[in-house]
Amino acid sequence: MSSVTTLSALTALSPLDGRYAPKTAALRPLLSEFGLMHRRVQVEVEWFIALSDAGFSEFKPLSEAARGLLRGLVLRFSEADAQAIKDIEKTTNHDVKAVEYWLKQRCEALPELKAASEFIHFACTSEDINNTSHALMLQAAREQVLLPALDRIVDRLAAMAHAMAEVPMLSRTHGQTASPTTVGKEIANVVARLRTARERIAGVQLLAKMNGAVGNYNAHLAAWPDFDWEAFARRVVEDRLGLVFNAYTIQIEPHDAMAELFDAVVRSNTILIDFARDVWGYVSLGYFRQKLKDGEIGSSTMPHKVNPIDFENAEGNLGLATALLTHLSQKLPISRWQRDLTDSTVLRNMGVALGYTVLAHDSLARGLDKLQVDEAALAADLDASWEVLAEAVQTVMRRHGLPNPYEQLKALTRGKDVTRESLAAFIDGLALPMDERERLKAMTPGNYTGRAADLARRI
Repeated sequence: MSSVTTLSALTALSPLDGRYAPKTAALRPLLSEFGLMHRRVQVEVEWFIALSDAGFSEFKPLSEAARGLLRGLVLRFSEADAQAIKDIEKTTNHDVKAVEYWLKQRCEALPELKAASEFIHFACTSEDINNTSHALMLQAAREQVLLPALDRIVDRLAAMAHAMAEVPMLSRTHGQTASPTTVGKEIANVVARLRTARERIAGVQLLAKMNGAVGNYNAHLAAWPDFDWEAFARRVVEDRLGLVFNAYTIQIEPHDAMAELFDAVVRSNTILIDFARDVWGYVSLGYFRQKLKDGEIGSSTMPHKVNPIDFENAEGNLGLATALLTHLSQKLPISRWQRDLTDSTVLRNMGVALGYTVLAHDSLARGLDKLQVDEAALAADLDASWEVLAEAVQTVMRRHGLPNPYEQLKALTRGKDVTRESLAAFIDGLALPMDERERLKAMTPGNYTGRAADLARRI
């Protein structure tokens, strides 16, 4: 039996850290365990410095040298530092306490800091550090990776909508021929939806708390009963960490904002699944062709094939991301009484959920870059579908008061082959003004697109 003893891209259980590792690399320093440790150090440092500025006689304001040393630990936090914390955790069996001990070790280099080191993690529960760290992780991932990747797709689609604004295309409602549109207008629809989804992702305010073991500042007030700890905690969360303060919590911040963010990403992912499936269908119909790349193989046995694998991969990964994000959003806001630990292990999978989203964005971007519209195929499809003009003819008949227009067109077109000639003959037999008959006969499936081109150019 073969055995695997080393961790590598080939032996990783998750393809995010194996096959697809280069495509999710931007998330790794932000949402990995390294990223969590980094943010924990940042929160502990800022809380510590803020305490020194609070006016307590027992803890004087730290010198610039001390502040520089502490913030330098955050700025230059390395994998070696993370490993040192991990080594401490082997003894403590508590990850947040390991960060506290690591910081105290680093403070020994400066007598001023060593003397004040018991104010590190002062009055804090682990969740004061964790919830702020998770919020900072998500904030960075959203701003640095998720939104830029989504923006690249939206910008590419907007450019395609403009370029193909006037390229007519047969619509297929229920899979059947329907009133024509343009390729650009169909893409513009997706752009409009994604821009709304993007605003919702960007607009979620990430909340955090620093209020102790059950949210009531019990330990804080035991130390300094007359100090306004709530105002102090708010300043740390909002002014020093750039998050939004939540005044009402149990031991954990209840994660409602996280759930809102994950739901917003799910909405974006759902729109992209819809789009990926549509493009897959259009490739199948021949509306789009895919640029060829030397050396690539579509099938191991059928040499002619150029499969829409980028859109298939995107759909699959968006489905995985959505399943995980949905579980996160439904589970995280639920905690028994003042705290249970079921959220802890789940939160460690934020990077997995968003990693599959980013991987799907990458697949979609590559797929879009390969697409080439086949105007001849689109035109041929339209020319074989003159029945779609029945809508226009019966609507003009209604305007002029002709009897039973819908029923007449139904008898002419339903289940029958309609040609330019047969439709023109029907129009010539109508009691319509001459100019109206000529206008109707000038319509073709290719020019009966309404305001599609204008709407596409406007996006």
